[in-house]
Amino acid sequence: MIAFLILAQVAGAVASAEQPVVPYAHSDANAGATPFAGTAMWQAFHGSAGVARIVDDMVDRNIADPRITDIFKGQDMIRLRRTLKEQFCYILNGGCAYSGRTMHDAHVNMGIQQADMAALVENLQAAMRHEGVAFAAQNRLLAKLAPMHRAIVKQTGPAISIPE
Repeated sequence: MIAFLILAQVAGAVASAEQPVVPYAHSDANAGATPFAGTAMWQAFHGSAGVARIVDDMVDRNIADPRITDIFKGQDMIRLRRTLKEQFCYILNGGCAYSGRTMHDAHVNMGIQQADMAALVENLQAAMRHEGVAFAAQNRLLAKLAPMHRAIVKQTGPAISIPE
């Protein structure tokens, strides 16, 4: 019982270590994608434990990746891990609610470029492979996440116009 109380206190301390953010409306729509139907995708990702391992592995890879490590400096990594787990759980139809901000609001002024996004996707793919998620299931999740690119990647330079 004492061990449980200590773990609960540690878990509470970790959760309270999140940095405050400007209040925003919580909505599952902020997750940036609609959930898959049924439970097949949730099972393909090995449920809560699998999603937690994938997110933690991906975040660790991103922090260690010299191509994108600077993006993560000064960020609230506790909130990032929590909201990514919620987001993946929601999209994979694992029964979670998403409490994070919209993709645009969460990434505004971060200056994320196309190459940064490519590195992040590579790290997500490596984390999914490490977890043993089938290639087809990986691709289905990536297809759900792909439209978020527009809200996350900062466009650089003027738009290219195609001559008529």
